[in-house]
Amino acid sequence: MDRGADHKLFLGGRLKRLRRQLSLTQTAMAGDLGVSPSYLNHIERNQRPLSAQLLLRLAQTYDVDLRDFTAAGGDASEGAMVEALADPLFQGLAVPRHEVVQAIQDQPALSDAFLRLYRAFADRRARDPDAPDPDSPADWVREYIQARKNHFPEFDTLGEALAQTLEAETPGEPFETRARARLLARHGLSVRTLPVEVMVEWTRRFDPHRGRLLLSETLGPASRAFALAYQLAAVEQAAEIEAAVQAAAPPQGARGLLKTALTNTLAAAILMPYRAFHALAEDSGYDIARLQARFGVSFEQAAHRLTTLSRPTARGVPFFLMRVDQAGNVSKRFAAGAFPFSRFGGACPRWRLHSAFRTPGRIVTQIVETPDGVRWFTLARTVERQGQDAFTEGHDLAIGLGCELSQARRLIHARGLDLASPEVTPIGPACRLCPRHPCAERAAPPIDRALAVDDWAKSISPYPFAAG
Repeated sequence: MDRGADHKLFLGGRLKRLRRQLSLTQTAMAGDLGVSPSYLNHIERNQRPLSAQLLLRLAQTYDVDLRDFTAAGGDASEGAMVEALADPLFQGLAVPRHEVVQAIQDQPALSDAFLRLYRAFADRRARDPDAPDPDSPADWVREYIQARKNHFPEFDTLGEALAQTLEAETPGEPFETRARARLLARHGLSVRTLPVEVMVEWTRRFDPHRGRLLLSETLGPASRAFALAYQLAAVEQAAEIEAAVQAAAPPQGARGLLKTALTNTLAAAILMPYRAFHALAEDSGYDIARLQARFGVSFEQAAHRLTTLSRPTARGVPFFLMRVDQAGNVSKRFAAGAFPFSRFGGACPRWRLHSAFRTPGRIVTQIVETPDGVRWFTLARTVERQGQDAFTEGHDLAIGLGCELSQARRLIHARGLDLASPEVTPIGPACRLCPRHPCAERAAPPIDRALAVDDWAKSISPYPFAAG
């Protein structure tokens, strides 16, 4: 790079890192360098260049090697970064060159860490070509849906149109009656409910050769209705679903899961048409029981649909949703906006999502605060698993639904709470990523902190470490 006299040096990221390494505040460093704290703040945010005079003062004050400080980066180079980002693993990201250069200049340590991690992955892949990709098919589909904020406007439009058609064909009838009639009249498909001994592991099975949709007797009314909506979506909008799958270009192994997920999305849009569902949600204060009754859906179906209300002209509360079993395994996570929990591992044990199993069928609310200082209003309730076997208990899943606290005033479930000065529970991501200390419920040491075990004292945390 040209380091001539006319070249402006925007080194805010490095200056900030140096200040933190020296354990200095902006005010203290500004005093050492003879500048104002606001000017130093502008430099750190790359709103002002680092002048040659200030650079020399920096070297004299803190014994900084200017060659290292102004070098093009750490071990990371622009060529190495561009080469790594060209890997099919990053397909679709299209990181522009100026962002690569800025990352190397402003965050050299982070750039080095990225390259080190990528090279370890590439080396492992070279030694074992049959090794699975870092993302499982389920992870890929989940990340794809989340990248869309769980909002597919094309399917909302198709779902509303089909729901209106069903209403016109059989006015006043419940959805299951309408769907059965259309499947038979338009597609020659009959619907049969069979004993679990016949269905064995299947809760829904389509038999195209005999023109039958087979449903298990274990399905409740809401699950039966969703199965019928799924079949309608699959047979009536097959081309649109296939086009959406093709456009997403999923990796090998994820195609079937993505197609199922998109068909589920369309089925929900048929059962719960966007305009009608959004209108009742707003009018009722997002009363999930009212939504269940009006649309004949389950608690989980209504809660999941709430995470999809991102139409620009009719936005809903931006909810996130997580589903766990009694062992803490996460089987579903979606968000219309920000998602406060880690992709890896389960949720924090302090979150009442886990204690919902103690009060089956009842909604429990809680206001929580994540390590970044953001507060969230959450509610949780157990639900029954769709389809069971001989070893399945009744309420063996729990749904957690939440939004930023600033949105809670719109929810009937938050009425009566002091939202201005609430009781707040501090929570974190998976324990290995959580910076909170001390915590009596910590199940694993943090991966980025050294333990501070003391022979002479016992902490409430099984893995004590120095805070900061």
